[in-house]
Amino acid sequence: MEFETVKELSDKYLFQNYARMDIAFENGEGCYLYDTEGHKYLDSASGIAVCSLGYSHPAWVKIMRDQISHLVHVSNLYYVKEQALLAQRLNTITPDAITRSLFVNSGAEANEGALKTAVKYTGRGKVLSALNGFHGRTSASLGATGQAKYQDPFRPLISDAYDYYTYNDLESLKAKIGSDTAAVMVEGIQGEGGVIPATAEFLKGVRDLCTDTGALMIVDEVQTGIGRTGKWWCMDHFGIVPDIITSAKGLAAGLPIGAIMTTDEIAACMTPGTHGSTFGGTPLVCASAIAVLDIINRERILENVNTVSEEWFKDLRALKSKKIKDIRGRGFLIGVELETEQDAAAVKSKMRDAGILVNVCHGKTVRIMPPLIFSLNQEKQWMKAFEACL
Repeated sequence: MEFETVKELSDKYLFQNYARMDIAFENGEGCYLYDTEGHKYLDSASGIAVCSLGYSHPAWVKIMRDQISHLVHVSNLYYVKEQALLAQRLNTITPDAITRSLFVNSGAEANEGALKTAVKYTGRGKVLSALNGFHGRTSASLGATGQAKYQDPFRPLISDAYDYYTYNDLESLKAKIGSDTAAVMVEGIQGEGGVIPATAEFLKGVRDLCTDTGALMIVDEVQTGIGRTGKWWCMDHFGIVPDIITSAKGLAAGLPIGAIMTTDEIAACMTPGTHGSTFGGTPLVCASAIAVLDIINRERILENVNTVSEEWFKDLRALKSKKIKDIRGRGFLIGVELETEQDAAAVKSKMRDAGILVNVCHGKTVRIMPPLIFSLNQEKQWMKAFEACL
């Protein structure tokens, strides 16, 4: 189907809630996407940090074909083998205390479930999250998203249970946390907020404050988890053990999944009827997630993230452009803040013209989050185009 037909049908029949680029893709392979007109693009956005293995990874495709051929969905009224196996796999890459998993369909749902778990376990009614953070667009996760631009149109749906502290400011959190606090939500890197990393001191301070007050520490690893920062979890860089971890995006290589992971004790409060999801943890998506974890291990993909990202940061910092205000991030979550929103929009457009897809977040930050298999040669291709565009 030609692009103009896709656009015409989309404009006529879809909600117009996305500001879409004038492009539609037909297929993908490795780190490349091909549009309906046959043009090839190097993808450094990976479906907003979702396509961890790139596109059409042969080992993943084989497993998906096998799974589709015998079971795609079965109700959570029954035991699901693939859920059990995925939970077992996740148990091997989380801190020892984190032993239980609950599967849903997205990062927002994972955060929603984490918040319900925290309130149920503690019996408390207040949730603290960071200004400029992002935790999703459902009512509860939107409440935890401390950005007015996302919240204001839906203010009647947002509970007064939420309050907001300043990211990387421990005194701000100290002033708000107390005996009525059920949970503190935090990201190791604020992805949607402009790729802002937390400091080690701040995260350790959050952990200590939660321990002292009995609030649960929820670490949102929806964007930063599953190898995105060069370790399985961003928190692993700091030695932090939270009470609840949430995951989604890269976990199933493009299929919709979310995971809530916590301790035996906390998980025990979620008895039958307290939470559930019709599509949460289907055999298909769980088989996909198992394949992702196994392929990352087998192909030493975390090593690739660390090797290539080290070179990428070095090359970015060597650029002499006055347009660049700051370079931030870790692993394959890199933010290049430019002087203006117009600069960022122009770079995004020119990079696309050069056959490279990039994302812009928080107005003027070029956000780099390629598939975890992105190679050194592809990094050099990206840098050559980026320097020319600047």
